[in-house]
Amino acid sequence: MAVSRSMMTGAAALSLIFCLLALLRPIDHDESQYVAAAVLTAHGLLPYRDYAYLQPPLQPLLFAPVAGLAGVFAWPALRLVNALCGAVAVGAVAGAARAAGASRRMAVAGAGLFAATDILLFSIGTARNDALPAACLSVALWLMLRPGRTRRAAVAIGALLAAAAAAKISYAIPATAYGLYALIDSRAQRPLWVVIGALPLALVVGWIAASAPDGFLFGVFVFPHAAPADYYGATGRIAKLSTMMKLVDSIKFLALGPALLALVVAMIDRGRRVPRPVAIMIVAGCIAAVLPSPIWRQYWLPALPPVFIALALLGTATPPRRWLRLLTAVFVGAGLAPSIVAVAAGGGMATAIRQGGAIRTMMDAAGAISPVATLSPQFVPATTRGIDPRFATGPFYLRSHGLLDAADEAARHLVSRARLADAPLPPTLLTGGEGYWTSGDPALDRLLATRARSAGYRAIRVPGGRFTLWRAPRSPDRNARSARGRDPRRSAPPPLRSPPPP
Repeated sequence: MAVSRSMMTGAAALSLIFCLLALLRPIDHDESQYVAAAVLTAHGLLPYRDYAYLQPPLQPLLFAPVAGLAGVFAWPALRLVNALCGAVAVGAVAGAARAAGASRRMAVAGAGLFAATDILLFSIGTARNDALPAACLSVALWLMLRPGRTRRAAVAIGALLAAAAAAKISYAIPATAYGLYALIDSRAQRPLWVVIGALPLALVVGWIAASAPDGFLFGVFVFPHAAPADYYGATGRIAKLSTMMKLVDSIKFLALGPALLALVVAMIDRGRRVPRPVAIMIVAGCIAAVLPSPIWRQYWLPALPPVFIALALLGTATPPRRWLRLLTAVFVGAGLAPSIVAVAAGGGMATAIRQGGAIRTMMDAAGAISPVATLSPQFVPATTRGIDPRFATGPFYLRSHGLLDAADEAARHLVSRARLADAPLPPTLLTGGEGYWTSGDPALDRLLATRARSAGYRAIRVPGGRFTLWRAPRSPDRNARSARGRDPRRSAPPPLRSPPPP
């Protein structure tokens, strides 16, 4: 009973810390499409069919109720959900290590070191699609390592691995690796029941894909493959995609925390004292991390849960020496430093709520109506207006140069910079959220501002100095009306019925 109470206390404390970090971490433009997708789905729209989404579809489907219930606080609520997913992932790593035979002390230490990596702390502190699949993978590992595999456990493993892949495509590699291993060790792993568990998620993804096959293929496969070369080639930074830069970036990201040290220790062991499923998932996670170009820190997240499970097992078999413990402490400090610096810099959800309230007040005063075209759609829910679905990807498709032709862009609800000048505009535009203060590119926002100015839109400065509201002329032209489309449910979600932000 005492152990159970202490575990619950630890889980609650970790959840609180992660939630605070999520609320305090500065705004990042990467969050734009994930918030927009959850909000649009909450209003009845489907990814790929009604708006573009550049990832697999599970997260907006799963998080749409959260966004709908949270209303004007959808963005902070989505951050908190990610934080709780991170706490689940850390707890599952401890449980998996314990199930595999690690001592209680080393299982907790391994999970704690996992929690001290900048890779995880960034992923759970923003409203991206990293924490959900990491939690699914970690819980699946826990079930894999528990003794006495049952049919129910095999079904759950299949469902969790399918969910991870349906939220982020890179997790399909660990899921596939485990599936192949289950076929080889069929007596112990029960592959048929694993497949049965994965089938419902596969059917959901298949249904979504069938509703808009071209949009699904583009968002999930084509864009992630083609966009980096398109963007970095256009900006003269093609070297960012080189093998050498991938190696340098990987070492840098892993070294911000004990992940690099843990990976080296696990590789030295070569699986001799590590259960085969853990070793397989480490290799699969590393492959998933290094395949994309360029590499960003969150790409290494699929490899970390099995790495720290292995570290706990190795530490149980051979207690770490003093020099290794001291070196680990240094890496822990390096892992915590970026989050400490980020929190100290300010600009978290308090800023987002304050800016959202100011934008809403100005929109109310100006009579601004839905939908709103902006490269920062994560700010729109706070205004109670709807997001223009063509801008649901934030800046990430607009900055492309030639990935689709005009007809395909229209069919997939997208606008590139090359066609922005001819794109019909909705009644309301918002600029200012895509800037250096959100790790964005202000030149992209200037493109949208130039387009608004050329169409005769009136600029209204929002108090605070960062945002500008653009209102259509009093007699909207045909372009402004056509932006809403024939089906207003699909192009302009109804206003959110929620109390105004403080």
